[in-house]
Amino acid sequence: MAVERAKRQFTVADYYRMAEAGILTEDDRVELIEGEIVEMPPIGDRHASCVDRTTVLFARLFGGRAHLRIQNPLRSSNRSEPVPDLMLLRPRPDFYASGHPTPSDVLLLVEVSDSSEAYDRRVTLPLYAREGVQEVWIFDLGRSVVRVHREPSPTGYALVATHRRGERIAPAAFPDIAIRVEEVIGPA
Repeated sequence: MAVERAKRQFTVADYYRMAEAGILTEDDRVELIEGEIVEMPPIGDRHASCVDRTTVLFARLFGGRAHLRIQNPLRSSNRSEPVPDLMLLRPRPDFYASGHPTPSDVLLLVEVSDSSEAYDRRVTLPLYAREGVQEVWIFDLGRSVVRVHREPSPTGYALVATHRRGERIAPAAFPDIAIRVEEVIGPA
């Protein structure tokens, strides 16, 4: 008979104490999700290229209107600190030096999914919805689409739309800025 073993649930404070003690280092590719330390897969070439391409585009389009944060933490709760690929944040004079952004600071969150689409759909999207992140874009590189998720609730996002090459999308926070899908997911 198999026995289910208890798991230790960590808080954000525990997570940072592990880093201070040297148990976790800045070279560890991990994030804290619902109290568990989760190892993140290595970043592949297509994923890195997509993040770089989108960074350049977003800096040009949203510079001065939002802070652009690349692969840095979001303090979503006392038990979760995911590391999204990109975020457009409400501007703050201190550039978030006094603390990581929280869901209410996020204008748009982007996850690039090359091999992690199932994980994003099953784990990170429900987390972002429960915590109230207003808009999440998933760049699904395998299918060459952008999935836009809006209207978060405790059970998920009420509005989900899939956009393909040749189509344009605009963040809800910046409806005046339309982006072609191929500008972010890259050439065919």
